[in-house]
Amino acid sequence: MDRGNSAAVCSRREAAVASIYPSPRSRGLSRSHELHSRHARTLLASDALVVCFAVAVADLFRFLRSHHTADFPWTDSTLIGYSMVSAVLLVLWMVFLGLSGTRSRRVVGRGIEEYTNIVLATLQLFGLIAMAAHLLEVELSRVYLSIALPLGMAGLMVSRHLWRRVVDTRRRDGEGLATVLVVGNPPAAAELAAMFSNEPEAGYHVVAACTPAGPGPGSAQVSVRGRDIPIVGRDEAIVDAVRRTGVSSVALAATDDLSPTDIRRLIWELDALGVELMVVPGLTDVADHRLRTRVIDGMAVLEVDTPQYHGANSTAKRMFDVAFAVVALILTFPLLLVAAIAIKATSAGPVLYLSRRVGLNGETFTMLKLRTMYVDSDALADALIAARGGNPLFFKMRDDPRITPVGRLLRKYSIDELPQLINVLFDDMSIVGPRPQVQREVDSYDDLVRHRLVVKPGLTGLWQISGRSDLRVEDAVRLDLAYVENWSLIRDLLIIAKTVKKVLLAEGAY
Repeated sequence: MDRGNSAAVCSRREAAVASIYPSPRSRGLSRSHELHSRHARTLLASDALVVCFAVAVADLFRFLRSHHTADFPWTDSTLIGYSMVSAVLLVLWMVFLGLSGTRSRRVVGRGIEEYTNIVLATLQLFGLIAMAAHLLEVELSRVYLSIALPLGMAGLMVSRHLWRRVVDTRRRDGEGLATVLVVGNPPAAAELAAMFSNEPEAGYHVVAACTPAGPGPGSAQVSVRGRDIPIVGRDEAIVDAVRRTGVSSVALAATDDLSPTDIRRLIWELDALGVELMVVPGLTDVADHRLRTRVIDGMAVLEVDTPQYHGANSTAKRMFDVAFAVVALILTFPLLLVAAIAIKATSAGPVLYLSRRVGLNGETFTMLKLRTMYVDSDALADALIAARGGNPLFFKMRDDPRITPVGRLLRKYSIDELPQLINVLFDDMSIVGPRPQVQREVDSYDDLVRHRLVVKPGLTGLWQISGRSDLRVEDAVRLDLAYVENWSLIRDLLIIAKTVKKVLLAEGAY
């Protein structure tokens, strides 16, 4: 019952109580909740189709390829027995996927947790089936299980990936976005708006802002990369601004004007309107696995683990680097040979370019590359840097006159970087890590950027898959630090996979 109907049938006192304690029916779901509910139903149907297909294929192969018969305690017919097993497997698989949160709003479309939950749910289910079969003394067909498990798990992960791409594409086109009101002082509001703008795949679009001073002469809007976001009120009148703008979400930055009691009251008021509240603590580039929440004396506290760079220098990563480098060198040797012949035939000078770079803990080493520039081009570097503003950090030019025609092709597909696999074998570099830089760049580091040097430099890195040469300097620095602070082997594998895609498509390289 909504507030208007309550006022018509209740006394004033009852209407007042109803306005303070709205009934569940008066609370609408936020736009983001509605969109997720719709998407979750789509995922439920998709998961069911994948699981049905996997079980059906497994049953078919068992029937065609296996002469195995099972002694089922509930029937003498193998066909009926396996039909019942398949039906139970279908139901349990869907139940396990639901219980593990693979379709929950917290994980769908957010990082690798969605895929991890699918794998864990599937393995737990088949482990339970194996134990149940042992206890019931039923010998299930190995063909049946060995096909259903990997086919179903792979199908689920592929289907989730495809749905992610569909949703991401729609959101980048501006479809299905939840509108957001950002709250905070103008710089914080602008930063929040930029954050949502940088990742439209998250599903939010900032349409208005509330600041401590509110709209006024010279401060009626917040500008974010050429887009003006209107300031519609003060941070003390958020609910009024929500009603006027019709937004579905509020993003709250740290502000001195709102006490914990004010925020508690705001949560209840927004709940009555079906609007969700996001509190942004101001932390950037901190991975999920480093964050934990605790409640101390009723106050929510966010714990942040220390930077996770130690694993990037571990023996396990070193073993992976060596194995990967050996295999990659063997596979790419014919390509390296063709590139070397092309370099030698088209320009004077050596095939390899040797460059002194700064690596782990500031130690220098000789980095190997296929030569892509004319001989003695390094002497022109200082003049080109000065002409481009004098910032040596991550210096690159789209139309660098020093690059040879063959070198431009090699750079486009990053073929010139392949000799650095030898640097990996010599333990100067890693497969994944911040790119090694020359001394003049390192000399420009401040105390924060210098943390790039606490891990070995890499053949590829986080900013290489986020824009490569097209990335802004500040974003490249931020991503390198994010890699150092949030290292994990799974992230390394994802970076390698995305690097291969970027290289093949020649995105952002010059």
